Amino acid sequence: MNINATLFLQAIVFAILVWFTMRYIWPPLTKALDERAQKIADGLAAADRAKADLASANKRVEEQLAQTRDETTKRLADADKRAQAIVDEARGRANEEAAKIIAAAKADADQQLTQAREALREDVATLAVKGAEAILRREVNAGVHAELLARLKTEL
Repeated sequence: MNINATLFLQAIVFAILVWFTMRYIWPPLTKALDERAQKIADGLAAADRAKADLASANKRVEEQLAQTRDETTKRLADADKRAQAIVDEARGRANEEAAKIIAAAKADADQQLTQAREALREDVATLAVKGAEAILRREVNAGVHAELLARLKTEL
């Protein structure tokens, strides 16, 4: 065999190999690579969408947390106002009750003062009669002198 014929024969076998590879092997291989590239692109797109969805969800969660904090703050403020109103109302009722108790005590004290004055008038009238009896050294009849004793009570 000659080197030229061997080289020529190898070139023909190589050309047949290239043609066979391009005709039967290369298309499925290219198709598989394209499918793989498409799957990778789809996966990257899905990952981007997932990141965007995650960012959106995080934003919504933060907004809801802020809204919840605001509502909680408002509710606490309302509760504080209500508690203050209840305390003020209770304080007002306590002041009214204290005023009633003081008024009742004053009325009772006035009544006791009036009773004490009446008792004192009775005692003074009795002492005046005894004093007058002692001074006159004669007996004074309380029944006969009732009008005089009543007038003396009113003057005292």
